[in-house]
Amino acid sequence: MNDQRLRLDLTDLAEEVTVVDLRDRTLRTSRRLGIQRAVATTAAALVLIGAATGTALAIRPDQSPAPLPADTPSVTATPSPSADPTPSTSTSDAPGSPPSGGSGTNTPTVKIGKLFYGPAGTTEATTANLRSWRPGGDTARLLSLPDISAVVNANVSPDGRRVAWVDTADGGQGTLYLQNVDGSGKQSLRADVDPNCVPPTWSPDSRRLLLREVKPSGEPGRHGVLDTRGGKNTVTWWAGENLGCHALWSADGQTIAMRVDGQVVLYDPDGRKRRTVPGFSRSAGWCDDVTSLAPDGSRIALYRPKPGDDGTDVARDLRVNSVLDTGTGKQVALPLAGRTLRQVYFQTDGSMVVRVQDGSGYALLLVDEDGRKISETAEPAALKDMRILAVVA
Repeated sequence: MNDQRLRLDLTDLAEEVTVVDLRDRTLRTSRRLGIQRAVATTAAALVLIGAATGTALAIRPDQSPAPLPADTPSVTATPSPSADPTPSTSTSDAPGSPPSGGSGTNTPTVKIGKLFYGPAGTTEATTANLRSWRPGGDTARLLSLPDISAVVNANVSPDGRRVAWVDTADGGQGTLYLQNVDGSGKQSLRADVDPNCVPPTWSPDSRRLLLREVKPSGEPGRHGVLDTRGGKNTVTWWAGENLGCHALWSADGQTIAMRVDGQVVLYDPDGRKRRTVPGFSRSAGWCDDVTSLAPDGSRIALYRPKPGDDGTDVARDLRVNSVLDTGTGKQVALPLAGRTLRQVYFQTDGSMVVRVQDGSGYALLLVDEDGRKISETAEPAALKDMRILAVVA
């Protein structure tokens, strides 16, 4: 390499130097010169670059730097994340340790969703408000419904936006209504809908409702699926008649469960009988009410009367005292710590929100698919006389 070539290279380099892309141009120039360049020559180049840079800064002291070229590695420091202001409802487990109440992989991302509550029973009042609550926040008052409808047939859509309910003020031949949770947008969808045995049940897409018609004679009629979108309120009827009650629709959309003659029967979405959950008999006990179905239909939360307990009448009762595997009929163990089980709702990730009696109030346990407790939080006292209708994401 001769002196003339070196001077030319250094001149080119000095002309290219600016404040905004110094690092990028230096790297490209270094590659162009090659690794064979002598150490002394490189040092001289850096001196010249520094002088050019200082000149540029002196000439343009107020100029803000332009954005770096897209192919330039960023050297901006990332600030440390600030603390999350949202109160945590998780138990205090050390990083990497098993969730409280069990062993296994910690799953801190699993949380309790938004809960919707209705009255636990009828009162002398003619109307009742639904409420909502998300752990860590405040309770909220929602729409007002006829008292009996709020207790026996109001169902919240999986997206948490609408409530389907049946009004029996017309003497039992129920009229199906749809209403936003804030009380707006009330609309009548269909007359002659069963208000008690088969309260309209939402599909996982929050669009369709499984219902049962009531014949003019008052006898139960067909089951069908009503489409709430499009304005036509079209019903696709199941073939034949069925006497099942208290339908549940799995989050994957593939299974509908109902109590039929004291047993639990699983159907495909079009009503074809699929199979009966084993384990129900006079000696082993029958099913009285079903409350929640796992996302894939593999488990079900229900109320199974004990000896001497007559259970309830045909109207729904959202109490739960058992969670069963629908394939084997065997009971799923829950980490209750000796407390009385009251309600269970499956979330779309397969975890369970388990409501237990805790002193004079209630506590909510978040339990993973393997039956391990992830967290526990106390319910607000304002919800003591209410029961959970739904848990949504």
